[in-house]
Amino acid sequence: MVSRRHIPIFDGHNDVLLRLWRGGVPDPVKAFLEGETEGQLDVPKAWQGGFAGGLFAMFVPSADRVPAAHRPDDDKTGFGESESSAIAAPGVPLIQAQRAVFAMSALLFRIARESKGALRVCRNVEEIEQCLDAGVLAAVLHIEGAEAIDENFEVLQVLHAAGLRSLGPVWSRPNAFGHGVPFRFPAAPDTGPGLTDLGKTLIRACNELKILIDLSHLNEQGFWDVAAISDAPLVATHSNAHRVSPHSRNLTDRQLGAIRESQGLVGITFATSYLRSDGGRDANTTTDLILKHIDHVLQHVGEDGVGFGSDFDGAKMPAALGSAAELQTIVRLLRSRGFGERLIEKLCFKNWLRVLSRTWGPAPIQKEERPTMKRSGGMGTRRRRS
Repeated sequence: MVSRRHIPIFDGHNDVLLRLWRGGVPDPVKAFLEGETEGQLDVPKAWQGGFAGGLFAMFVPSADRVPAAHRPDDDKTGFGESESSAIAAPGVPLIQAQRAVFAMSALLFRIARESKGALRVCRNVEEIEQCLDAGVLAAVLHIEGAEAIDENFEVLQVLHAAGLRSLGPVWSRPNAFGHGVPFRFPAAPDTGPGLTDLGKTLIRACNELKILIDLSHLNEQGFWDVAAISDAPLVATHSNAHRVSPHSRNLTDRQLGAIRESQGLVGITFATSYLRSDGGRDANTTTDLILKHIDHVLQHVGEDGVGFGSDFDGAKMPAALGSAAELQTIVRLLRSRGFGERLIEKLCFKNWLRVLSRTWGPAPIQKEERPTMKRSGGMGTRRRRS
Protein backbone atom coordinates (compact mmCIF):
# COMPACT_ATOMS: atom_id res chain seq x y z
CA MET A 1 0.00 0.00 0.00
CA VAL A 2 1.52 3.34 -1.04
CA SER A 3 1.77 5.82 1.82
CA ARG A 4 -0.70 8.66 1.68
CA ARG A 5 2.07 10.98 2.77
CA HIS A 6 4.55 10.10 0.04
CA ILE A 7 3.70 8.79 -3.46
CA PRO A 8 6.56 7.81 -5.78
CA ILE A 9 6.72 9.63 -9.10
CA PHE A 10 8.07 8.05 -12.29
CA ASP A 11 9.01 10.86 -14.64
CA GLY A 12 9.01 10.86 -18.43
CA HIS A 13 11.86 13.29 -19.09
CA ASN A 14 14.90 14.91 -17.51
CA ASP A 15 18.17 16.32 -18.83
CA VAL A 16 20.47 15.71 -15.86
CA LEU A 17 22.97 13.70 -17.94
CA LEU A 18 23.40 16.63 -20.32
CA ARG A 19 23.84 19.04 -17.43
CA LEU A 20 26.46 16.86 -15.74
CA TRP A 21 28.28 16.08 -18.98
CA ARG A 22 28.67 19.61 -20.28
CA GLY A 23 28.50 21.58 -17.05
CA GLY A 24 32.16 21.61 -16.05
CA VAL A 25 31.53 19.70 -12.80
CA PRO A 26 34.88 18.25 -11.54
CA ASP A 27 33.26 14.99 -10.43
CA PRO A 28 29.79 14.64 -11.99
CA VAL A 29 29.18 11.21 -10.47
CA LYS A 30 29.82 12.47 -6.95
CA ALA A 31 27.76 15.61 -7.64
CA PHE A 32 24.75 13.55 -8.67
CA LEU A 33 25.02 10.99 -5.88
CA GLU A 34 25.77 13.39 -3.02
CA GLY A 35 23.84 16.42 -4.26
CA GLU A 36 24.84 19.94 -5.22
CA THR A 37 23.51 23.47 -5.24
CA GLU A 38 23.28 23.64 -9.02
CA GLY A 39 20.76 21.63 -10.96
CA GLN A 40 17.23 20.43 -10.47
CA LEU A 41 17.82 16.69 -10.09
CA ASP A 42 20.24 14.61 -8.03
CA VAL A 43 19.87 11.70 -5.61
CA PRO A 44 19.20 13.73 -2.43
CA LYS A 45 16.62 15.86 -4.23
CA ALA A 46 15.03 12.73 -5.69
CA TRP A 47 14.66 11.09 -2.27
CA GLN A 48 13.26 14.27 -0.76
CA GLY A 49 10.61 14.73 -3.44
CA GLY A 50 9.69 11.13 -4.19
CA PHE A 51 11.31 11.07 -7.64
CA ALA A 52 11.41 7.28 -8.03
CA GLY A 53 12.87 7.12 -11.52
CA GLY A 54 12.28 8.01 -15.12
CA LEU A 55 13.59 8.35 -18.64
CA PHE A 56 17.08 9.89 -18.54
CA ALA A 57 17.59 11.75 -21.79
CA MET A 58 20.75 11.93 -23.86
CA PHE A 59 20.53 15.08 -25.96
CA VAL A 60 23.28 16.27 -28.31
CA PRO A 61 23.74 20.06 -28.37
CA SER A 62 24.31 21.77 -31.68
CA ALA A 63 27.98 22.28 -32.53
CA ASP A 64 27.98 26.03 -31.93
CA ARG A 65 25.71 25.94 -28.87
CA VAL A 66 27.72 24.23 -26.14
CA PRO A 67 28.31 26.68 -23.26
CA ALA A 68 31.23 26.32 -20.88
CA ALA A 69 28.85 25.78 -17.98
CA HIS A 70 25.16 25.01 -17.69
CA ARG A 71 22.92 27.47 -15.91
CA PRO A 72 19.59 26.34 -14.39
CA ASP A 73 17.65 28.74 -16.63
CA ASP A 74 19.39 27.59 -19.82
CA ASP A 75 17.56 25.52 -22.36
CA LYS A 76 19.44 22.78 -24.17
CA THR A 77 21.11 24.72 -26.96
CA GLY A 78 20.60 28.41 -26.45
CA PHE A 79 17.35 28.29 -28.43
CA GLY A 80 14.96 28.94 -25.55
CA GLU A 81 12.12 26.51 -24.86
CA SER A 82 9.81 29.50 -25.28
CA GLU A 83 11.77 30.86 -28.23
CA SER A 84 9.47 32.49 -30.75
CA SER A 85 12.05 32.37 -33.55
CA ALA A 86 11.35 29.99 -36.42
CA ILE A 87 15.08 29.54 -37.05
CA ALA A 88 16.10 25.91 -36.74
CA ALA A 89 19.06 24.98 -34.59
CA PRO A 90 22.12 23.80 -36.55
CA GLY A 91 22.44 20.09 -37.20
CA VAL A 92 24.96 17.76 -35.58
CA PRO A 93 27.48 15.52 -37.42
CA LEU A 94 27.15 11.78 -36.79
CA ILE A 95 30.55 11.35 -35.10
CA GLN A 96 29.98 14.29 -32.75
CA ALA A 97 26.54 12.98 -31.85
CA GLN A 98 27.83 9.47 -31.18
CA ARG A 99 30.64 10.76 -28.94
CA ALA A 100 28.13 12.73 -26.89
CA VAL A 101 25.66 9.87 -26.55
CA PHE A 102 28.37 7.37 -25.61
CA ALA A 103 29.76 9.82 -23.04
CA MET A 104 26.36 10.42 -21.42
CA SER A 105 25.41 6.74 -21.38
CA ALA A 106 28.81 5.90 -19.87
CA LEU A 107 28.19 8.57 -17.24
CA LEU A 108 24.89 6.96 -16.24
CA PHE A 109 26.50 3.52 -16.01
CA ARG A 110 29.26 5.00 -13.82
CA ILE A 111 26.65 6.57 -11.57
CA ALA A 112 24.87 3.21 -11.25
CA ARG A 113 28.12 1.37 -10.56
CA GLU A 114 29.28 3.82 -7.89
CA SER A 115 25.87 4.38 -6.29
CA LYS A 116 26.16 1.32 -4.01
CA GLY A 117 22.71 0.20 -5.10
CA ALA A 118 21.02 3.60 -4.91
CA LEU A 119 20.43 3.75 -8.70
CA ARG A 120 19.82 1.00 -11.23
CA VAL A 121 19.66 1.19 -15.02
CA CYS A 122 16.42 -0.62 -15.89
CA ARG A 123 15.62 -2.49 -19.10
CA ASN A 124 12.12 -3.79 -18.37
CA VAL A 125 9.12 -2.95 -16.20
CA GLU A 126 9.85 -5.76 -13.77
CA GLU A 127 13.16 -4.10 -12.90
CA ILE A 128 11.44 -0.73 -12.43
CA GLU A 129 8.89 -2.32 -10.10
CA GLN A 130 11.70 -3.94 -8.12
CA CYS A 131 13.30 -0.52 -7.74
CA LEU A 132 10.03 1.03 -6.57
CA ASP A 133 9.63 -1.70 -3.96
CA ALA A 134 13.22 -1.38 -2.76
CA GLY A 135 13.51 2.41 -2.81
CA VAL A 136 16.13 2.33 -5.59
CA LEU A 137 16.21 5.07 -8.22
CA ALA A 138 15.13 3.52 -11.57
CA ALA A 139 16.85 5.01 -14.62
CA VAL A 140 15.89 4.25 -18.24
CA LEU A 141 18.16 5.31 -21.12
CA HIS A 142 16.44 7.63 -23.61
CA ILE A 143 17.73 9.47 -26.69
CA GLU A 144 16.24 12.86 -27.52
CA GLY A 145 16.99 13.36 -31.19
CA ALA A 146 18.47 10.42 -33.12
CA GLU A 147 21.49 12.17 -34.67
CA ALA A 148 23.76 9.47 -33.19
CA ILE A 149 21.96 6.68 -35.10
CA ASP A 150 23.57 5.65 -38.39
CA GLU A 151 21.53 4.84 -41.49
CA ASN A 152 22.15 1.10 -41.08
CA PHE A 153 20.95 1.20 -37.44
CA GLU A 154 24.07 -0.58 -36.21
CA VAL A 155 24.50 1.88 -33.32
CA LEU A 156 20.80 1.47 -32.50
CA GLN A 157 21.38 -2.26 -32.03
CA VAL A 158 24.39 -1.65 -29.80
CA LEU A 159 22.63 0.99 -27.70
CA HIS A 160 19.58 -1.24 -27.31
CA ALA A 161 21.80 -4.06 -26.07
CA ALA A 162 23.34 -1.57 -23.61
CA GLY A 163 19.92 -0.57 -22.28
CA LEU A 164 18.35 2.02 -24.60
CA ARG A 165 14.57 1.66 -24.27
CA SER A 166 13.19 5.02 -25.46
CA LEU A 167 13.98 7.27 -28.41
CA GLY A 168 12.73 10.52 -29.91
CA PRO A 169 13.53 10.55 -33.66
CA VAL A 170 14.07 14.32 -33.61
CA TRP A 171 14.59 17.22 -31.30
CA SER A 172 13.31 20.61 -32.47
CA ARG A 173 15.60 20.73 -35.48
CA PRO A 174 15.69 18.73 -38.73
CA ASN A 175 17.85 15.64 -39.04
CA ALA A 176 18.12 12.61 -41.33
CA PHE A 177 14.98 11.11 -39.81
CA GLY A 178 12.53 14.00 -39.89
CA HIS A 179 11.60 17.53 -38.97
CA GLY A 180 11.33 18.68 -35.39
CA VAL A 181 8.75 21.24 -34.41
CA PRO A 182 10.43 24.65 -34.00
CA PHE A 183 9.77 26.70 -30.87
CA ARG A 184 6.98 29.11 -31.84
CA PHE A 185 4.35 30.92 -29.84
CA PRO A 186 1.54 31.23 -30.56
CA ALA A 187 1.58 28.60 -33.27
CA ALA A 188 0.11 25.27 -34.30
CA PRO A 189 2.38 22.20 -34.36
CA ASP A 190 1.71 21.81 -38.10
CA THR A 191 4.98 23.38 -39.25
CA GLY A 192 6.01 21.40 -42.34
CA PRO A 193 7.00 17.93 -43.53
CA GLY A 194 7.28 15.06 -41.07
CA LEU A 195 9.40 11.92 -41.20
CA THR A 196 11.81 11.15 -44.02
CA ASP A 197 11.84 7.69 -45.59
CA LEU A 198 14.77 6.82 -43.31
CA GLY A 199 12.76 8.10 -40.36
CA LYS A 200 9.89 5.80 -41.22
CA THR A 201 12.34 2.89 -41.36
CA LEU A 202 13.64 3.95 -37.93
CA ILE A 203 10.11 3.74 -36.50
CA ARG A 204 9.78 0.17 -37.78
CA ALA A 205 13.19 -0.70 -36.32
CA CYS A 206 12.15 0.69 -32.93
CA ASN A 207 8.96 -1.36 -33.08
CA GLU A 208 10.99 -4.47 -33.79
CA LEU A 209 13.32 -3.80 -30.86
CA LYS A 210 10.41 -2.66 -28.66
CA ILE A 211 11.93 0.77 -28.10
CA LEU A 212 9.42 3.43 -27.03
CA ILE A 213 9.01 6.20 -29.63
CA ASP A 214 8.78 9.69 -28.13
CA LEU A 215 6.62 12.14 -30.10
CA SER A 216 7.26 15.27 -28.03
CA HIS A 217 9.55 17.15 -30.45
CA LEU A 218 8.00 15.94 -33.70
CA ASN A 219 5.87 18.36 -35.67
CA GLU A 220 2.26 17.42 -36.39
CA GLN A 221 2.95 15.70 -39.71
CA GLY A 222 5.68 13.64 -38.07
CA PHE A 223 3.22 12.70 -35.33
CA TRP A 224 0.74 11.39 -37.90
CA ASP A 225 3.51 9.58 -39.77
CA VAL A 226 4.38 7.67 -36.59
CA ALA A 227 0.70 7.01 -35.88
CA ALA A 228 0.30 5.46 -39.34
CA ILE A 229 3.36 3.21 -39.03
CA SER A 230 3.85 2.26 -35.39
CA ASP A 231 2.23 -0.73 -33.72
CA ALA A 232 3.11 0.62 -30.25
CA PRO A 233 1.21 3.07 -28.01
CA LEU A 234 1.67 6.71 -28.98
CA VAL A 235 3.64 8.50 -26.26
CA ALA A 236 4.65 12.15 -25.81
CA THR A 237 7.03 12.08 -22.87
CA HIS A 238 6.94 15.82 -22.06
CA SER A 239 4.20 17.83 -23.77
CA ASN A 240 1.06 19.70 -22.75
CA ALA A 241 -2.34 20.69 -24.16
CA HIS A 242 -2.31 23.12 -27.09
CA ARG A 243 -5.85 24.24 -26.25
CA VAL A 244 -4.59 25.54 -22.87
CA SER A 245 -1.23 26.90 -24.06
CA PRO A 246 -1.01 27.46 -27.84
CA HIS A 247 2.68 26.62 -28.13
CA SER A 248 3.88 24.71 -31.18
CA ARG A 249 5.36 22.05 -28.83
CA ASN A 250 1.96 21.22 -27.33
CA LEU A 251 -0.58 18.67 -28.55
CA THR A 252 -3.86 19.45 -30.30
CA ASP A 253 -7.10 17.78 -29.24
CA ARG A 254 -6.97 15.66 -32.39
CA GLN A 255 -3.49 14.41 -31.44
CA LEU A 256 -4.69 13.69 -27.91
CA GLY A 257 -7.54 11.64 -29.38
CA ALA A 258 -5.06 9.55 -31.38
CA ILE A 259 -3.01 8.93 -28.25
CA ARG A 260 -6.12 7.74 -26.47
CA GLU A 261 -7.03 5.47 -29.39
CA SER A 262 -3.59 3.83 -29.19
CA GLN A 263 -3.78 3.47 -25.39
CA GLY A 264 -0.76 5.74 -25.16
CA LEU A 265 0.32 8.43 -22.72
CA VAL A 266 1.09 12.13 -22.36
CA GLY A 267 3.71 13.19 -19.81
CA ILE A 268 2.62 16.59 -18.50
CA THR A 269 5.68 18.82 -18.43
CA PHE A 270 6.40 21.54 -15.89
CA ALA A 271 8.28 23.75 -18.38
CA THR A 272 6.62 27.14 -17.96
CA SER A 273 6.68 27.90 -21.70
CA TYR A 274 4.24 25.05 -22.32
CA LEU A 275 2.09 25.75 -19.25
CA ARG A 276 1.30 29.42 -19.70
CA SER A 277 -1.33 30.91 -21.99
CA ASP A 278 1.21 33.59 -22.93
CA GLY A 279 4.09 31.17 -23.57
CA GLY A 280 6.26 32.95 -21.01
CA ARG A 281 9.49 31.46 -19.70
CA ASP A 282 8.89 32.71 -16.19
CA ALA A 283 9.44 31.09 -12.78
CA ASN A 284 6.56 33.19 -11.48
CA THR A 285 4.10 30.63 -12.85
CA THR A 286 1.37 29.10 -10.71
CA THR A 287 1.23 25.34 -10.32
CA ASP A 288 -2.53 25.61 -10.87
CA LEU A 289 -1.70 25.69 -14.58
CA ILE A 290 -0.35 22.14 -14.27
CA LEU A 291 -3.77 21.04 -13.04
CA LYS A 292 -5.42 22.88 -15.92
CA HIS A 293 -3.37 20.83 -18.41
CA ILE A 294 -3.97 17.61 -16.46
CA ASP A 295 -7.72 18.21 -16.50
CA HIS A 296 -7.76 18.90 -20.25
CA VAL A 297 -5.63 15.87 -21.14
CA LEU A 298 -7.67 13.64 -18.82
CA GLN A 299 -10.82 14.67 -20.71
CA HIS A 300 -9.29 13.76 -24.07
CA VAL A 301 -7.00 10.81 -23.26
CA GLY A 302 -8.58 9.31 -20.16
CA GLU A 303 -7.30 8.53 -16.70
CA ASP A 304 -4.99 5.74 -17.93
CA GLY A 305 -3.10 7.99 -20.35
CA VAL A 306 -1.71 10.84 -18.26
CA GLY A 307 1.60 10.96 -16.37
CA PHE A 308 4.39 13.44 -15.74
CA GLY A 309 7.39 14.48 -17.83
CA SER A 310 9.00 17.25 -15.79
CA ASP A 311 11.91 18.32 -18.04
CA PHE A 312 14.06 18.88 -14.94
CA ASP A 313 17.47 20.31 -15.87
CA GLY A 314 16.17 21.14 -19.33
CA ALA A 315 13.75 24.04 -18.90
CA LYS A 316 12.49 26.84 -16.67
CA MET A 317 10.35 25.46 -13.83
CA PRO A 318 7.68 27.20 -11.74
CA ALA A 319 9.27 28.48 -8.51
CA ALA A 320 7.16 26.07 -6.44
CA LEU A 321 8.65 23.17 -8.45
CA GLY A 322 12.20 24.42 -8.69
CA SER A 323 13.67 20.94 -8.37
CA ALA A 324 12.79 17.29 -7.85
CA ALA A 325 12.83 17.95 -4.09
CA GLU A 326 9.47 19.74 -4.45
CA LEU A 327 7.67 17.00 -6.41
CA GLN A 328 5.28 16.15 -3.59
CA THR A 329 3.85 19.64 -4.13
CA ILE A 330 2.04 18.09 -7.09
CA VAL A 331 0.63 15.28 -4.97
CA ARG A 332 -0.63 17.72 -2.35
CA LEU A 333 -2.15 19.89 -5.07
CA LEU A 334 -3.98 16.93 -6.60
CA ARG A 335 -5.36 15.91 -3.20
CA SER A 336 -6.48 19.45 -2.44
CA ARG A 337 -8.50 19.45 -5.68
CA GLY A 338 -10.31 16.23 -4.83
CA PHE A 339 -8.32 13.72 -6.87
CA GLY A 340 -8.67 10.26 -5.32
CA GLU A 341 -5.65 8.22 -4.25
CA ARG A 342 -6.21 5.65 -7.00
CA LEU A 343 -6.10 8.29 -9.73
CA ILE A 344 -3.15 10.06 -8.13
CA GLU A 345 -1.16 6.82 -8.14
CA LYS A 346 -2.00 6.36 -11.83
CA LEU A 347 -0.78 9.86 -12.65
CA CYS A 348 2.36 9.53 -10.55
CA PHE A 349 3.66 6.15 -11.68
CA LYS A 350 1.15 3.46 -12.60
CA ASN A 351 0.23 4.87 -16.01
CA TRP A 352 3.90 5.02 -16.98
CA LEU A 353 4.38 1.40 -15.92
CA ARG A 354 1.31 0.40 -17.94
CA VAL A 355 2.44 2.05 -21.18
CA LEU A 356 6.02 0.84 -20.80
CA SER A 357 4.76 -2.70 -20.25
CA ARG A 358 2.60 -2.51 -23.38
CA THR A 359 5.52 -1.10 -25.39
CA TRP A 360 8.35 -3.29 -24.13
CA GLY A 361 6.40 -6.47 -23.48
CA PRO A 362 7.13 -8.88 -20.61
CA ALA A 363 10.60 -9.23 -19.15
CA PRO A 364 12.61 -12.01 -20.81
CA ILE A 365 12.58 -15.31 -18.94
CA GLN A 366 16.01 -16.24 -17.70
CA LYS A 367 16.61 -19.90 -18.54
CA GLU A 368 19.02 -21.75 -16.34
CA GLU A 369 21.64 -23.95 -17.93
CA ARG A 370 23.19 -26.94 -16.17
CA PRO A 371 25.88 -29.42 -17.22
CA THR A 372 24.72 -32.86 -18.28
CA MET A 373 26.40 -35.98 -19.63
CA LYS A 374 26.26 -36.65 -23.34
CA ARG A 375 25.82 -40.25 -24.52
CA SER A 376 29.41 -40.14 -25.74
CA GLY A 377 30.51 -39.56 -22.19
CA GLY A 378 31.59 -35.94 -22.69
CA MET A 379 30.16 -32.90 -20.88
CA GLY A 380 27.42 -30.92 -22.58
CA THR A 381 24.61 -28.56 -21.56
CA ARG A 382 20.91 -29.13 -21.45
CA ARG A 383 18.34 -26.39 -20.91
CA ARG A 384 16.02 -26.85 -18.00
CA ARG A 385 12.40 -26.56 -19.07
CA SER A 386 10.84 -23.36 -17.86
